[in-house]
Amino acid sequence: MKIHELRELTVEELGKRGRDLRQEMLTLRLQKATGQLENPFRQRVLRKEVARIETILTERRKKIEA
Repeated sequence: MKIHELRELTVEELGKRGRDLRQEMLTLRLQKATGQLENPFRQRVLRKEVARIETILTERRKKIEA
């Protein structure tokens, strides 16, 4: 997802998406360990998307605190 698409989501939706992505990252790590990983680039994409989500959530928390 693009950053502007992520910014349109609610906090709950971002949390759910983050959990889903982390679960997929775990699955990919297990596939890598067993030699079944077909698309190693997907790991990088997931890491970056999780970082984007965490950044947006942090921005929103700071906005609420201020």
